[in-house]
Amino acid sequence: MINNIKLIIFDLDGVLINSKTNMKIAWNHVKKKFNIKKNFYEYFQFVGYPFFEILTKLSITKNHQKIEQEFNKVSLKNLNKISTYKNVQKVLFYFKKKKIQMAIVTSKNKSRTIRLVRKMKFPIQNIVCPSKFTKGKPHPDQINVALKRCKINRKNVAYVGDMRVDFLLSKNAKINFIYAKYGYGKKQNYKYNILNFKDLIKIIKI
Repeated sequence: MINNIKLIIFDLDGVLINSKTNMKIAWNHVKKKFNIKKNFYEYFQFVGYPFFEILTKLSITKNHQKIEQEFNKVSLKNLNKISTYKNVQKVLFYFKKKKIQMAIVTSKNKSRTIRLVRKMKFPIQNIVCPSKFTKGKPHPDQINVALKRCKINRKNVAYVGDMRVDFLLSKNAKINFIYAKYGYGKKQNYKYNILNFKDLIKIIKI
């Protein structure tokens, strides 16, 4: 159990939403359009990193901007393929009622993130996405932006993520990390782990 948490920061994909099918549709589209040899499962192992960095890790050296634009366009067309994990809305509104501040720090681009937050009716307004002014995960820049908006001490913050890069992000930002074992990452144990989103209520002592 973690005491005195005043701000919970969430990753989006694999924590609040299950978007794997949506990503697969978008990736298979750009794979065909740009004659990319890497399949979706090769792409998926790097989910969590900024999109351009994923392309670099996959040794894709050309058309990064065009690939991203096309990926985002197809993803937006298929938002109906995305669902929330069980108990997400219920738990988010529980924390809101308890006056715990919340934020989202994600590698997903801003337009899709905002559309999804509105569509899913998440009670979160502090949203930090990649930008030209911030380095992506695992650099702590995005966390720092979220913290600056809330003016909360790092020791009173927890980040909920599902990938190794999320753990490294939390470590670099010097905040608590809670591992969502139901998400997309390899099944391993960290100091704090949840098997279901509602388990957050047991871990975070209010």
